[in-house]
Amino acid sequence: MAYALDHLTILSRDPDRAAAFYGFLLPRIGFTQKKRGIWANASGLHIQFTKAKEGTGDYGRYAPGLNHFGFSAPSAEAVEALAAEFAQAGIEARLQRFEPGITALFVPDPDGLRVEISHYPPGVPPVD
Repeated sequence: MAYALDHLTILSRDPDRAAAFYGFLLPRIGFTQKKRGIWANASGLHIQFTKAKEGTGDYGRYAPGLNHFGFSAPSAEAVEALAAEFAQAGIEARLQRFEPGITALFVPDPDGLRVEISHYPPGVPPVD
């Protein structure tokens, strides 16, 4: 029996900034807000947001802990369209292309945690 990821909990220094950022991102990739601070998609993945403990350090790109989390997109065009929406909204996002044909968008949340949205061509695994 396989176990499936069912939720992520993300803590932030400024819950209002995090709510604005994820409120922009999550509906665009198939999530619905269930109640304040809790979003879910059709696959049953829930993401919960809450306030971080005062005095904690920033996210570190190569520090121990969660490095980033990623979502798969239905097409390269969907990733490119999302990149354009972020640019239009003035939100920092980096669009990149990797061999063999991967299109990826990397977006830091207000605390620096990276969110990745990528399209992988048929037969290319998301992690190799």
